[in-house]
Amino acid sequence: MDNTGGMTFTDLLAQPGVSEEVELRSTFGFLAFHGGPVERVTSLIARKAAEASGASFYSIDQPAARPLHIPSTRFRPEESPAFASVLEHCEVVCTVHGYGREMDKQHLLLGGQNRDLAAALGRELADRLPEKYQVITELDDIPKELRGVHARNPVNLPRQQGVQLELPPGVRWNWDARSWADAEGLEPTPLVDSVIEALASAARDWVSS
Repeated sequence: MDNTGGMTFTDLLAQPGVSEEVELRSTFGFLAFHGGPVERVTSLIARKAAEASGASFYSIDQPAARPLHIPSTRFRPEESPAFASVLEHCEVVCTVHGYGREMDKQHLLLGGQNRDLAAALGRELADRLPEKYQVITELDDIPKELRGVHARNPVNLPRQQGVQLELPPGVRWNWDARSWADAEGLEPTPLVDSVIEALASAARDWVSS
């Protein structure tokens, strides 16, 4: 989805109420480019996985009333010192996204060019999630537009590149509250907690290996 025409990263950052958040810790990074109201719950998952694993963190926050979605390939480090600092610091990253297509609503998709990390993340997720949620790590089984393998995709800019994690709506939804799991006043659901634990575990193992 792109509801911004030809908007650049610079243009997005110049919009009223748009801000960046950076925490530099280990050389593993969790990033959420479309967090907050754009791809709901993704920034919450990235932030908490980073905190639990001692990993670095980067996200972009937008006003809830006017969420803008620009393609990942437009997030260029030369347009943001904060973003550039994360890519310079991190050896490898996991970018957390959400997708909402009608097909594959129970599929978690692991794209990006670092296939060893994709396999490691996939194992941790599969071990923790209910069986109805299928973890897809084979690129040929992921829709082309969600594979995250383009050279300009920022997930592939760190020295060891990274993994683009696409989460379906069902993982990010609070079924009891009939709301997104990051809604004000709600705690993360057990399902969201499981995703966070899986990502954090994989990040800790990757850094220590």
